Amino acid sequence: MDNIVSESLLRPKWRKVAYGGMQPGFDDNHTDESFLEDMVMNASVVKRDLLKVMQDSVSISQYLCIVTLVSLVWARTLQSTLDENSLLLLDASLFGSGFLVLLLTKEMRSLNLLFHYILNISFFTTGLYMLAPIYHPLTRSISSDSIWAVTVTLVMLHLFLHDYSGSTIKAPVALKNPSLTSCVSLNASVVASVFIASRLPSRLHVFAIMLFSLQVFLFAPFVTYCIKKFSFRLHLMFSFGLMAVTLALVYTLHHLLFMLLLGLLVFISVVCPYWLIRIQEYKFEINGPWDEAKLCFNVTD
Repeated sequence: MDNIVSESLLRPKWRKVAYGGMQPGFDDNHTDESFLEDMVMNASVVKRDLLKVMQDSVSISQYLCIVTLVSLVWARTLQSTLDENSLLLLDASLFGSGFLVLLLTKEMRSLNLLFHYILNISFFTTGLYMLAPIYHPLTRSISSDSIWAVTVTLVMLHLFLHDYSGSTIKAPVALKNPSLTSCVSLNASVVASVFIASRLPSRLHVFAIMLFSLQVFLFAPFVTYCIKKFSFRLHLMFSFGLMAVTLALVYTLHHLLFMLLLGLLVFISVVCPYWLIRIQEYKFEINGPWDEAKLCFNVTD
């Protein structure tokens, strides 16, 4: 008994060190009773509110309605319900309403910035008009079934990769540029627009539908981003109004598509946020002394 007591007194105390090799009298993986004292559970788990998540999901439903309206215009144009004059009038209305929103939300902070946007849009419109004769016969040798299949795939890719929290182009108050996936999403929408435009009967038709599509896919996220930054309440009102208009237009086209779109909007804005809140209860994260050390300073300085 005395030998055991003397050995415990002579045995060195275990120390928690990062480097230094094995300590005499202890295994390499030895830990004492203080090892779990620094354990923290769910330290970085963010507690989400159901109403806040539902409000954030409105941006997804809003853009889904925007793409649905573009698809309706495409369908009406291919059916010759909308002629080129109606499309040009629609393009001019979108340009005017977009600039009005930017002025009212004070994103156009100076006349120089306003002139810069007008000049860029002028170059953009002129270039698009010059390219219309090229787009017109572009897919003449491709069957219509292939065109529809590729177009639907590109639109789905556009929706899947779109940045719903930001803008397709960099806003004056934005801190970062659009991401790579956002650029890929924009390119997919442009290619889909070219495929649709190439099936139209005249070059003016091609120019009008391409101008409309690029206005929506390129500038609509920028305008909605400015509205959201200006007033979140106005963003919600605009989104719900857009959903109502889209559902009404789809209902006049096809009742089954109306039910499908309504169910999709409910699923995105209600069911998915509820699922996110429910599965958060099962999130279990453990942090402790076994984690890798994190630098508390910027290594680039």
